[in-house]
Amino acid sequence: MAEAADSPGTAPSPARRWLRHTGALLAGVPLLAGLLQLPAHADPADSARAASGPGSVAVAVDSLTPAVPGEGDTLTVSGTVTNKGKQEVTEAHVGLRVGPVLSTRSAIDDAARDADDPDVGGGTEVGGKYVAEFDKLTPGVAEHFSISVPVDELDLGGDGVYPLGVALSGETAAQPWERVLGVQRTFLPWQPDGAETQTRTTVLWPLISTAHMTVETGSDAGQTPVFLDDGLAAEIAPGGRLEQLLTLGKELDVTWVIDPDLLASVDAMTDSYRIRNTDGTTTAGNQQSVAKQWLAALQEAVRDKEVVALPLADPDLASLAHNGTGVTSSLSQLKAATDVAATTVETVLHVTPSTDFAWPVDGAVDRSIVKVATSAGADKVIARNDSLKETGGLPYSPSAARPIGGGTTAVVADGRLSKAFQGDLTKASASTLAVQEFLAQSLALNLQTTRQRSIVIAPQRMPTAKQAQAMAAAVTALQGGTWTQPQRLTEAAKAKPDAGATTKVPSRSAYPSALRKQELTRSAFQDIGTTQDKLDNFKVILTDQSRVVTPFGRAVNREMSTSWRGRAAEASAFRQDVRAYLDTLAGQVKLIDKSETKLSGRSATIPVTVQNNLVQGVDHLVLRLTSTNPTRMEFGGEGSVQEPIEVSGGHSTTVKFPTSAHVNGKTTLIAQLYTEDGRPYGSAVTFDVKVTEITATVMLVIGGGVLLLVLAGFRMYTQRKRAAARAAEAGDPQDAEETDGSDEADGAGESGRADDGPVNHDAPEERLMGESVVPPGADDPEQPSDETPDTAAESTDPSGTGERVDR
Repeated sequence: MAEAADSPGTAPSPARRWLRHTGALLAGVPLLAGLLQLPAHADPADSARAASGPGSVAVAVDSLTPAVPGEGDTLTVSGTVTNKGKQEVTEAHVGLRVGPVLSTRSAIDDAARDADDPDVGGGTEVGGKYVAEFDKLTPGVAEHFSISVPVDELDLGGDGVYPLGVALSGETAAQPWERVLGVQRTFLPWQPDGAETQTRTTVLWPLISTAHMTVETGSDAGQTPVFLDDGLAAEIAPGGRLEQLLTLGKELDVTWVIDPDLLASVDAMTDSYRIRNTDGTTTAGNQQSVAKQWLAALQEAVRDKEVVALPLADPDLASLAHNGTGVTSSLSQLKAATDVAATTVETVLHVTPSTDFAWPVDGAVDRSIVKVATSAGADKVIARNDSLKETGGLPYSPSAARPIGGGTTAVVADGRLSKAFQGDLTKASASTLAVQEFLAQSLALNLQTTRQRSIVIAPQRMPTAKQAQAMAAAVTALQGGTWTQPQRLTEAAKAKPDAGATTKVPSRSAYPSALRKQELTRSAFQDIGTTQDKLDNFKVILTDQSRVVTPFGRAVNREMSTSWRGRAAEASAFRQDVRAYLDTLAGQVKLIDKSETKLSGRSATIPVTVQNNLVQGVDHLVLRLTSTNPTRMEFGGEGSVQEPIEVSGGHSTTVKFPTSAHVNGKTTLIAQLYTEDGRPYGSAVTFDVKVTEITATVMLVIGGGVLLLVLAGFRMYTQRKRAAARAAEAGDPQDAEETDGSDEADGAGESGRADDGPVNHDAPEERLMGESVVPPGADDPEQPSDETPDTAAESTDPSGTGERVDR
């Protein structure tokens, strides 16, 4: 039109056309650049098509019955479809599509990975009246469907596993033609006639839980147990995980694998028990009837069934092998847990279990794990074939039993079948798919060869209630099928091994790193060893060791439990709680602190008191008292002395140690309790003793004082004698008689002379006595001119007492 406008009726010139074309090209460059960037700004119609294309509708198969159809059966498939797109789906219907038979187990794995991919082929739709139709599917709304079709209409061929696609087809406004918008594939095992050779299949049914009991017990005669929480009651109550495992398992032909600690814990709940609160207090438990019902049902379920008892508390064999063998007493703990297992099961369930099997986590083994597992007496190790991998090129899965040397048999579980029920199975669709895949793998395994084999299925240790339900559904269908027959674990372990099966146990470096990260550390085993050492030191002083050894021994076993994997913080808290309670009990037997003691004299007894606040008596203890300076203070010529100790529960006793001090001053003594084998027990008590002995100088001062008193008395007697003599000279015979008889001896003592001469006042002794003793107002002293003697004649009577004191 532009060209025509230049010259109406004529054609434009070549030069003008060239210029116009060049301009148009230059003007189109920005447009071309915009087109190159178009993916960044997609067409809304294209987005709508993507939102309503394949995969825009989710298909969930919630039920498929029967799981293993036979000739003449009608297959019923039920579930839901949900429009996840933004556009309404019209002319929709759900149909079934059967694909070609899957000839290998690997092909089943591949089909399971692509189970919801609409772009993967899935066979031709059965169609006709065997569809579920919908006028429309509104975005975000789930619609239920159910299709029942005779198996004959599925056009199944020979025996084998067939992929069964459940597909939703429909139209959208963006793409108004019919196409598959969503699909869910599952598996249909098909063997209507009995198999020529049936696989002997052993299914392990585990009853294992986490640690629920603390180490603490009551002081009563029955030692009332204390539980961490009420979680075990929830597990064994109706609908609980363990209740579901019991209820489902009793209808199946399985081998029960039981942790004896679970039995002991539930049995403890049948009587009085307490539950620890978050604030450290305890409250009485009230689920005795639930515990009794669960145990009674279990006793009935295991009657005439095979029971395998794990070592008590299910110790983590891999952690022990990798991190615990270098710690003293770790292996002895495994042996103790194994020894008590059979007794516990027999006591509670009244059946005799097998204790010959060890079961490492996930069946992962290496040479060190096998060595540890068999050290406690087990000669069979339950492994898994993803750990003990086949390298011989066998065209089929071999039997479980493998001799691995040293008289040990590895019972190798099938990995695909054992892991079939892991993951989240809370949705019915997930559970249904797990069941059908399990059955498909089992049938494919049986079809590998006509050689009869023994296969073991070892699921996860602690399946959830939903996982247990899926397992039970699968095992029920399997045992009702035509290609397997049940077998006990002990029989599987005795089965003749395949000649080409792997028997070489991998090295330690081959252990899966993901599992290694979950192991108990070396420090954890060191903590356990420390607790055991303290227990050994404590129990020797007790008159009734069982009150402590049993609960603490079981607690130490629980510290090594496999259930702590992935729960490092909880495991550490449990170990600390056990050790703290042991320290508390051991601290109830102690020495009473002493303050400084004062000792007057060179010898005395020093009392030391031992207090026992336990409910039972203690003995086999020795109390030793040691002087830090024997040259100052000693005990019978030694620097220390000791006495045996026995104290009744709730009482104390005091020991008196005789001691001798050599010099005055302060000396430090140390009192310490010891066990009879010489190991210190508890904390020592240190105190000072201060010696304050009476010295010779003090004795001289006291003696001098006594002498002065005697001399003063002597002076008084002398004065009286003189007064009597003057009275006699004055002619007063009565006074003379009254005083003469009583003073004769004293006069003789006073003069101290044989003659009767006058008193010499110049004698130093006489002057001292007169100055010191004579009181004011006494008679005037005699003059030197007096000729009359101052005393009577010397008496012949015995000396008086005053003289003896003076000597």
